[in-house]
Amino acid sequence: MDTKRQTALIADKLDKPLVFVGLMGAGKTSIGQMVADNLQLEFIDSDDVVVEKEGCSIAELFETKGESYFRDIERQTIIELSGQAELKVISTGGGAFMNDETRDAIKAKAYSIFLKADFDVLHARIGDGAGRPLFEGRKVEDVLQGLMQERYPTYQQADISVPTYNEPIEETFNRVLDALYSQLVTR
Repeated sequence: MDTKRQTALIADKLDKPLVFVGLMGAGKTSIGQMVADNLQLEFIDSDDVVVEKEGCSIAELFETKGESYFRDIERQTIIELSGQAELKVISTGGGAFMNDETRDAIKAKAYSIFLKADFDVLHARIGDGAGRPLFEGRKVEDVLQGLMQERYPTYQQADISVPTYNEPIEETFNRVLDALYSQLVTR
């Protein structure tokens, strides 16, 4: 089926926002933007909303107010975005879905899509972790392995799970469309 027809059928059945979850580097923003563009929906990166609300970067928030403050603001932002009436596509920070209240709100008010990348793909995309608070002063490989072990079982609770590989972004995008089509149109 061609992308245009598949997208039209998905758009016709879509009744809640789409929320992308997964680790940093999985493609939540890139794929989320492509999905939003093709469905002609607004795309929102929840991290960008937090930065705008707080007037500083996430790294600065972690440094000045701590991770728990950031997680509270992140949770409030995602609950607000996913609860709005307008359909949209939202990408979340890597830790957002780990919060029970945030996850419950997403599951109740949106379709969640877990972009699952393996270690090598994530490591290649993240590089040395510069500018990412979770990697400050720590070995990227160790942190990444720990995050995968800790978070992947929770991410698996998403409505849809789509693997991502070291490939052209269009291939991952097509797998996401296929998964959405299966979830919304053919179920």
